[in-house]
Amino acid sequence: MRLLLVGLNRMLLLFALVSTFWSLSNGNENKEKTLAIIKPDGLLGNYTDDIKKTILESGFCILKEKRVQLDEDTVARFYAEHSSKNFFVSLIKYMTSGPVLVMILEKENAIADWRALMGPTDARKAKITHPHSIRAMCGLDIERNCVHGSDSLKSAQREILFFFRELSADVVTEHDEL
Repeated sequence: MRLLLVGLNRMLLLFALVSTFWSLSNGNENKEKTLAIIKPDGLLGNYTDDIKKTILESGFCILKEKRVQLDEDTVARFYAEHSSKNFFVSLIKYMTSGPVLVMILEKENAIADWRALMGPTDARKAKITHPHSIRAMCGLDIERNCVHGSDSLKSAQREILFFFRELSADVVTEHDEL
């Protein structure tokens, strides 16, 4: 029995080493993660499948996703940087008007590529200047613009942990060079 356990432990160690080597040799170290949210108008307007298809066709991997009904407190904490702006109350009402789909997207240059794929914040402008963007496809205006995306690496890390706390052990924090 002891010999079986020793053999099993060696196989597990070998598997871990091979997995680590495989992920490094496949270039995963160059990939970024970003948070994407399909907002209530996207879910309720039945755009979810089209948005996810566009995401996948654009080279993203959807690492994790969950459907959530947000409450006022959660929205207020998530969008805290906008709390002094005149649209804040309206934003809370909008984001709590129905469920949202929260996703972690991954690919090289994920943050910039997702923001480009979303299009301009104002969906009316997106329909003119970026007619193939997601916001042109399903957004209505500057508030009801269908999707959210992180605007920087720091925001992406914060936003991913906000919705996926269980991943906190997997997050490697970056340190400035001395």
